[in-house]
Amino acid sequence: MTKNTWVLAGVLAALVIIAYLVMQRPGESSAPESSGKMLVDFDSSAVDRIEVRAPGGATVLERQGGAWMVTSPVRYRADDVTVGAALSAGKRIELSGLVSSNPAKRGLFQLDSTGTLVSIFEHGAAKAVFWIGKPSTSYTETYVRREGSDEVYLATGMFSSTFTRHTSDWRDKTIFKTDQDAIGQVTLRFGDTTVVLARQDSVWKVGDEAAKNDAVKGFTGALANLQADDFIDTAVANMPPLVVQIEVAGTQIRFYQEKGADKFTVQTSASPQLFQVYNWKGAQLVKRKKDFLAGAA
Repeated sequence: MTKNTWVLAGVLAALVIIAYLVMQRPGESSAPESSGKMLVDFDSSAVDRIEVRAPGGATVLERQGGAWMVTSPVRYRADDVTVGAALSAGKRIELSGLVSSNPAKRGLFQLDSTGTLVSIFEHGAAKAVFWIGKPSTSYTETYVRREGSDEVYLATGMFSSTFTRHTSDWRDKTIFKTDQDAIGQVTLRFGDTTVVLARQDSVWKVGDEAAKNDAVKGFTGALANLQADDFIDTAVANMPPLVVQIEVAGTQIRFYQEKGADKFTVQTSASPQLFQVYNWKGAQLVKRKKDFLAGAA
């Protein structure tokens, strides 16, 4: 063998030894956990409070009168599906391997102040408190840690998107919801112009003119399940100009917008809450008479 070959072989051997020593440092291990071992355990039906402290802020959810509410930093009804998904996910954080027991390395796994701390309460008492960190390089596992423990584990599954949420993502974003088939008439008011869309003997009309079925179906489908993209919780001194008021099933839905803005401000007669929806979503509902006419191009 040439001199260069021997040198390269020596360097390779040194790297192998160094890698072995690093992996054997105290507090580091990749030994797999026994199958089925969970990070925490709690009774979902007994949970009455959830506290989530994420990098973007803290959110408190409480079960009140059989319904979930966001109680801090604002008070608003919570999205039951989102809360249910979090409770379901929290019970099935299955550990796949111990990664570290060195507290100095928590930051590497985002299991310090850069991570998400979740506290689950049963009957007012903390039952399970744990940290959700960053995903693994394979994006099939998540780094997790029990509060009060130095042990960092990999858990099977992706949990960051379930728990690491802004407060607005825990809130119920429903602006208006009804059965699409129950919609029989909708009135749109643009200033002094009124457009009435009505179903007559299973046929939709705009005033006395026939309406395009596809256009009506798309419009009523969007109207039947109108969801906000965000909330406005601060007082608005000057509302943007009113674009259209939609009246359906006894509810008025008002769309406001400044010229050139990328969102509509929305408010209904059912609540003082102000919502925001992106232009693409608002455009599904801010329709003129010509948009419904069967003869229109």
